[in-house]
Amino acid sequence: MTKEFSILTVWGLLLVLLGLTMISSTVLSGAIGLVVALGIAVAKSAFVAWRYMHLDEQPALARLSALGAVAWLAILFSMTSFDYLTR
Repeated sequence: MTKEFSILTVWGLLLVLLGLTMISSTVLSGAIGLVVALGIAVAKSAFVAWRYMHLDEQPALARLSALGAVAWLAILFSMTSFDYLTR
């Protein structure tokens, strides 16, 4: 698979996910809508990180560092939300 084809494929997938986001925001509501929207957002960010940030070409340590950064961000967000909920 050529690099240009891969980039265009990911771009097409991102457009499809954008359409799903727009459709789900009008059709779904409540907690299920939030779960679907967050799932689509995670998929979009994974595609962007994997292809456009060239994580597929990097060694395992760089991938692990990116995963660690995402995990640390999740920890910080969860701690902030727990603090907000207990006040």
